[in-house]
Amino acid sequence: MNENGQNKFFKEPFHTRAFRHLPAEAKLIREEVFMHEQGFTEEFDETDKIALHVLLFFGQNAVGTCRFFQQKDGWYIGRVAVRRNFRGNGCGKMLLGAAEREIANRGGTFCRLHAQVRAARFYERCGYAPCGQPFDEEGCPHILMQKTLKALEPHS
Repeated sequence: MNENGQNKFFKEPFHTRAFRHLPAEAKLIREEVFMHEQGFTEEFDETDKIALHVLLFFGQNAVGTCRFFQQKDGWYIGRVAVRRNFRGNGCGKMLLGAAEREIANRGGTFCRLHAQVRAARFYERCGYAPCGQPFDEEGCPHILMQKTLKALEPHS
């Protein structure tokens, strides 16, 4: 991925956009990835109503999503999902980066997420460190991970 949001595998640029509601495109991506591919049944919850949602677009097509929200103990990112054809080329990292920037813009200095254990190495490559022991979510092992966010540079 270069500084213009272009990926070496794709000619069209990627871009992200944050929403205050769960967009239909995000819902479809989460259903596709978490329910159809991974077999989760309890995908949507009350957190969707308070979370902000990030969509990653390839041109005009939504190809990935995540959500972020604040709790008493800090900011959380969750429901990170990328359509199968776009995995392995930086889309997940772009989604996390967009959510992290939004959190930092709101004064957050760190963020946490509940990573599927099988995806923990991806999150480690993105700067997250495991915290605590694995736990079960809907029959799938997860682990709490945390990342310290860099301070935003003031605009000149």
